[in-house]
Amino acid sequence: MNAVIDPKKELEDLQEDLREVQELLRRHQLVEGLVERQEMPRHELVEALVHRQNGAELRAKLDRMHPADVAYILESLPLEERLIVWDLVKAERDGEILLEVSDAVRESLIRSMDPEELVAATEQLEADEIADLAPDLPEDVMADVFRSLPVEEREQLRAAMSYPEDAVGALMDFDVVSVREDVTLEVVTRYLRRFDELPGHTDQVFVVDREEHLTGVLPLSLLIVSDLEASVAAVMKTDMVTLYPDDKAQQAAQAFERYDLVSAAVVDEQGKLVGRVTIDTVVDYIRDKSEGEALAKAGLREEEDIFASVWDSVKNRWAWLAVNLVTAFIASRVIGAFEGSIERLVALAALMPIVAGIGGNSGNQTITMIVRAAALGQIQPDHAKKLYRKERGVALLNGLIWGGILGLVAWYLYSSIPLGMVMTLAMVLNLLLAATMGVLIPTTMVKLGRDPAVGSSVMITACTDSGGFFIFLGLATLFLL
Repeated sequence: MNAVIDPKKELEDLQEDLREVQELLRRHQLVEGLVERQEMPRHELVEALVHRQNGAELRAKLDRMHPADVAYILESLPLEERLIVWDLVKAERDGEILLEVSDAVRESLIRSMDPEELVAATEQLEADEIADLAPDLPEDVMADVFRSLPVEEREQLRAAMSYPEDAVGALMDFDVVSVREDVTLEVVTRYLRRFDELPGHTDQVFVVDREEHLTGVLPLSLLIVSDLEASVAAVMKTDMVTLYPDDKAQQAAQAFERYDLVSAAVVDEQGKLVGRVTIDTVVDYIRDKSEGEALAKAGLREEEDIFASVWDSVKNRWAWLAVNLVTAFIASRVIGAFEGSIERLVALAALMPIVAGIGGNSGNQTITMIVRAAALGQIQPDHAKKLYRKERGVALLNGLIWGGILGLVAWYLYSSIPLGMVMTLAMVLNLLLAATMGVLIPTTMVKLGRDPAVGSSVMITACTDSGGFFIFLGLATLFLL
């Protein structure tokens, strides 16, 4: 009977592990503090014994945990406690844990390590994994790592580091299993049994010719049920998904989702097999990209360690806050231009945030849909006019419905039919503005080669706030005063 994994239960267990680690840390620090205050013979020896005893219990706890779970613990601890736990992790696990932690936390751990420790931790990893760590490692450490690697792995590392992080080459794994098409399945079976274990997420064996050109794939599911006397050529599949190192990683992710892939071959321009991409790497890429987009929408430049110093957090957040300050000042100047109107009709002050707020929400809905479609490659340059028409139609209908409702509410509250009509018209016009900018902002950024998610929420809110205030107060000034 297969065990069913409950993600909620897994998270609860992980949080329980975190509480246990924090309790062990608290006891560790408490006992050490008591020993330090005692005056007794052989004080240093007693302190060392206590330190070793408490550390051993905490180390045993960490040794039983998966590297990803240790990474979660490290990310959830303040810097001082994080470094205590990091010192207790077995040296041979340093590399795989560094791969699992967030970029911001990884930087704090690397800063605490000696160059020799970093080299030792990195040498234990595969070439593609080292390439993932390379941007965060000091240059002298990377130089030592290069010198320590065998020639083949050194060339693989150079290849992996030559691709941008959003290319398939950056996701590529060099650990592949390949066979020739002219051998029998019995030969393939004997060959596979020579491995201590197959590379992770091996669902198929790649079939190549004598020059290493990819000619097909042999799924393990077919290998198991087929006649062992049959040749690989007779059983292999030739209708396969192949990727190129220079392909966009987003395109690879879409292929994995569309065709339910577990692995896919990566070939060079001559069709030679150079590596593979696996589902776990794709999932990590999608998660990192979605987290990055969420941060970018909020105006954050990069992932932030929640226990980072005040200054580091300020540096990460200031850019779009500055933009926000400018847009807020513009909105305040729009309101200031209509101070006389507001003084003569106080109801305007109560109603104008509604117009701006609904416009901002509508604009964010539009921009979220466009950004998602752009990420999936569903938007072409000639689609802009159709998108404008469609989103304006949605905005017009929503404006008439919700603007009409708000117009009735304004008429009921203030006994003014003209005020209700102004409210309805202002809502329609601001939603049309939100729809226009919701399409214009991301499509323009795509044309400029920029990430359409970066700061999009900040910009659309600025447009709908200033525009909403101007439209509502301008209409009120023309028709009510």
